[in-house]
Amino acid sequence: MKYLVLTCILIFTLLQINAQQKISTREMNRINWMEFAEYVPGNINSVLLPTGTLEPHGVINNGADNTAPEAMALAIADDLNALIAPTLNYGITGSMAAFPGAFQITEEAYRPFIKDILRGLAKNGFKNIIILNGHGGGQTKVLQEVAAEVATELGVRTLVLNWWSFASDVTLEVFKEDGGHAGLNETAYIQAIDPTLVHKEKYSADMATAYPATGTWSASPFPSSIGLYKEGQGYPNFDQAQAHEYFKKVNAKVSAFIQEIIKKWDLAGL
Repeated sequence: MKYLVLTCILIFTLLQINAQQKISTREMNRINWMEFAEYVPGNINSVLLPTGTLEPHGVINNGADNTAPEAMALAIADDLNALIAPTLNYGITGSMAAFPGAFQITEEAYRPFIKDILRGLAKNGFKNIIILNGHGGGQTKVLQEVAAEVATELGVRTLVLNWWSFASDVTLEVFKEDGGHAGLNETAYIQAIDPTLVHKEKYSADMATAYPATGTWSASPFPSSIGLYKEGQGYPNFDQAQAHEYFKKVNAKVSAFIQEIIKKWDLAGL
């Protein structure tokens, strides 16, 4: 029995290596349907779904919440032996929806739409559906609820991950202080992806406001396009070397965590 288990593990590992070596692309937007059928679900049963929105982000691009998880998916897909679903670029923007270039999708429209996307991924053979979410607020709650519903309904395994909060320890490690929305950490992550999306010449510290402590005050729209998690911390520093360090360490942490969750699902026989 012991040798049978070891043989099965070896075969599964070789299948994964074979898929990683031969598949032409990890992106579902680019793959041909016949190649998709060749690899899913036999050799690949995990998919990464980047989700975000369009809203102001200080001196980085309005689509930073899409750019970040999409780049993250591209960086870690090989390690996870996963395909990458097309990014869902529009979301529940919330308190910054009034800023120029922002888009707001209502929960009533977003909830069934994201649910059908997850159902579609399950229908196509994916067992592990990993949502790399780039935008927080009410969107996080909806994604978590819908993902749990689909997991129960269809017997798949879902994970919703907000990268910036999950990697808050990496922010402290690299920068020695906390970050913020469009602040030190998010600006650095985007700078590592594409420095042309960062407009340092437009930056002013006056663009930032610390988020209120619970129950103290509330403003709608939020008065600044940079929201600091802690008063006096998280202002962008535009350090390219730190940006690259941060990008690599965040991706490594996220990849390792997803691998660990999938391993535990497997061990539990779920």
